[in-house]
Amino acid sequence: MTTSLDALFDPGSVAVVGASDNPEKWGYWLAAGALAGRARRTVHLVNRRGGALNGVPFLPGLAALPGPADHVVIAVPPQQVRPVVTEGLTAGARCFTVITSGGTSAAEEHELAELVRARGARLLGPNCMGIVDTTSELRLSWGEFPAGEVGLVSQSGNLALEIGRLLARAGQGFSRFVSLGNQRDIDAADALEALIAHEPTRVIAAYVEDFRDGRRLAGVLASASEAGKPVLLLTVGASAASGRAAASHTGALVSARATVEAVCDDAGALLLNTAGELVDTAVLLLSGVPAPDGPDPVAEPVAGPGGTPHATPADVAPTGMPRSVASPHRAPFRVAVAGDSGGQGALAADTFTLRGVDLPTLSADTAAAVARHLPARAACGIPGNPVDLAGAGEADLGSYARIARTLLNSGDADAVVLTGYFGDYATANPAQTDRECAVARELVDAARDSGRTLLVHTMARDTPALTLLREGRVPVYERIEQAATALAAVARRRHLVPTPPPALPPAARHTVPDGGYETVRELLASYKLAFPAAEFVRSADEAAEAAHRTGYPLVLKAMGPAHKTEAGAVALNIADEGTLRAAFARMRAATGAERYAVEAMAAPAYAVELIVGVRHDPAFGPVAMAGIGGVTAELLADTAVALAPLTPQRARALLLSLRHAPLLTGWRGAPPVDLDAAAAALCVLARAAAEHPELSELEVNPLLVHPGGAVALDAHGVRARPRSAV
Repeated sequence: MTTSLDALFDPGSVAVVGASDNPEKWGYWLAAGALAGRARRTVHLVNRRGGALNGVPFLPGLAALPGPADHVVIAVPPQQVRPVVTEGLTAGARCFTVITSGGTSAAEEHELAELVRARGARLLGPNCMGIVDTTSELRLSWGEFPAGEVGLVSQSGNLALEIGRLLARAGQGFSRFVSLGNQRDIDAADALEALIAHEPTRVIAAYVEDFRDGRRLAGVLASASEAGKPVLLLTVGASAASGRAAASHTGALVSARATVEAVCDDAGALLLNTAGELVDTAVLLLSGVPAPDGPDPVAEPVAGPGGTPHATPADVAPTGMPRSVASPHRAPFRVAVAGDSGGQGALAADTFTLRGVDLPTLSADTAAAVARHLPARAACGIPGNPVDLAGAGEADLGSYARIARTLLNSGDADAVVLTGYFGDYATANPAQTDRECAVARELVDAARDSGRTLLVHTMARDTPALTLLREGRVPVYERIEQAATALAAVARRRHLVPTPPPALPPAARHTVPDGGYETVRELLASYKLAFPAAEFVRSADEAAEAAHRTGYPLVLKAMGPAHKTEAGAVALNIADEGTLRAAFARMRAATGAERYAVEAMAAPAYAVELIVGVRHDPAFGPVAMAGIGGVTAELLADTAVALAPLTPQRARALLLSLRHAPLLTGWRGAPPVDLDAAAAALCVLARAAAEHPELSELEVNPLLVHPGGAVALDAHGVRARPRSAV
């Protein structure tokens, strides 16, 4: 749908249907908000019972309007919604915001949206909280929405109000707020796309539960990042992975949260955990943190045990999840800390370090320059990082600004954090108000002149000096962990390289009838994935005959169980016919299987077991997963995911992002495995799954990778259930 959303955000005229003069009703707040924008647009208030608000009379219906209303906002009982929409379309309305439910069922809401789209109009909602655009004086919602530079798209109204209050306390607010409701027409991707083109919006925030067309949304997120507009996303699902029985390891290991995290990393967006984290990060970004528009310097890989390079501390997210695999081994984000308390400075250093932010040693020149601003008793040693002001602030408030400027201009750090008491001196001694405010202005100037970021952590809350800092775009935080979390998020964003989601290939003409090993093996072999030689049999005699052709040692597998080891459905290293017949008898008794695989035993030296799989996400489509495999796959849960299909480079990077990647690159003197072969196998699986959407899950476990190549030892698929029609 390409219909413009201009009528949604900046209509020439608005009609509020269901307007009220009773402050206890939604219609009152919608009408009062609409009237606040009368200097910019025509406002009509509609209530068939009559009445007035602020001297503006209520009209009996949309047909009574002197002219068409571009935007109609509807707050009437559900059974009246469709007649009002129909009347509005007849009257020439171009956009509808439906606050109440649009019908008694989802089907009725879909029909309402189709009716609107068929007439070239757009629908926001139903069941939404409305829309606010502070830049166009449009307020069609309930609650307080302070003006600012954050554009918010949300499926939760109350969460939006919380974010608004936190932004206001930090001296910021909204450029736009869009409540999505049931997303029957205008969805998150539409609203976010409009924010990219909205110049007053400098940071984009979103809370999304239902991603609908996830690939389109991923493309919009990447476009926002490429346009220089940071996207901060909140969602749910962090604990959903264990909420359902898994038909395969892949189903258990690829959670909805992991998928969204991978999508955000690829798109250059930041997935955060709470409203507080979102606001803290937004405030820091709005302070003028340099955008990641150029390549960061590449750091030398840190040598792991055995001399194997592995991820630097900055490559590991605070949660322990891998960073974006698009740009490994980037230089860590550096911060210098200065405080008037040794204890606070030390705790700040630990807090930043635990979140992957580096506190470098100050250069000799910087240390000497800092020492010149410290009291004599502190300057006798070499100042470290963190810098302990040792009472310099109490002796002369100007020392805060001089030391901050020195650190900002040193080149030793990407950001400087001032921690402790500054901002609170005037509270205890009002006579210091003017001086503290003057120093606050100096701090603002120092940050602006240096082109680097200054953050202030203070035990004060709202003082004149802090107000000046906020007005000067210096982020102020009440708790040091807020500053650390925000800086870690911004540092992580510098490592992300926005990439549009991969295009899906057309589905294959033939479909896979089942997800059993025999069928899936044949499918993947047709994509040139290597398997050991094998024959499929029904009896012990057939197994013995097949063994003569396959050769010993061999493996016997019962067809059927997905997790063969747990079911007693696999026997390894069978060396002779007697052992084979005994294993066959035990397996038949344990599983009752009708078919068995007699397969050559693969045991190459220095091999590592991987699990590679694909799960079809209802919103994002096929999601590829790679991890440490075998029987410990779910125990270790060392996995990385990305949207499928994959390029060989993307697959290789995915493998190297694993925590146990040193096992692949050579551990304790072992030769490295063939990463190109492993990546090629992952690409095969991703391509096969993308071309066969009839399989909701597809996996190979284990994929045995070794210095000479990669071979699949087991494979399994799950047929998708038919979707119910709405």
